[in-house]
Amino acid sequence: MTATTAKADLHRSLAQARAGLLWKLDGLSEYDVRRPLTPTDTNLLGMVKHLAFCEVGYFGDTFDRPFPERLPWPDGDDPNADLWATADESRDELVDRYRRACAHADDTIDALAVDAPGRVPHWPADRAEVTLHRMLVHMTAETNRHAGHADILRELVDGAVGLYPDRAGVPEEGPEYWADHHARLERLAREAAGTDGATGRG
Repeated sequence: MTATTAKADLHRSLAQARAGLLWKLDGLSEYDVRRPLTPTDTNLLGMVKHLAFCEVGYFGDTFDRPFPERLPWPDGDDPNADLWATADESRDELVDRYRRACAHADDTIDALAVDAPGRVPHWPADRAEVTLHRMLVHMTAETNRHAGHADILRELVDGAVGLYPDRAGVPEEGPEYWADHHARLERLAREAAGTDGATGRG
């Protein structure tokens, strides 16, 4: 495999992860894209907001190719401020920002060789020096991780599942099948744990 092919394969995987994340917002209300669905407040639109900062940082600042607009870093002391949308940040605004950040990242990926050097200023000194290859691997993993979060959140909201709108990635069965399957796995889990109640105690 050539370096050019390796870069193209990684870039394609990153693009697929980006698309998989974004479609999880399609058709949902403003409330549902924003509401926290885990105890640590994971939410769909917040992940899009977060990943825009990641794309700009890892493919822009890292390679001295600054994003042409200033991203408004949230004010205040909240360490998770980039992971949720304020009431005055619209979905369209944050999705468009993410698309622009990805386009800027794509320009960097297209312009540089896979072994082009860069530096991540906020990483520890012993691993701050990186290459484009390292950043492609890092951002593909980061985006896929959040796309996986989005898969689960979307299913919790309205039951929609799948990698992409036209590719479910799970058996295309009806509600009765899934209800029976769920009950079977619950029964097996309880049998394996030696429990008969929701507390997990035998």
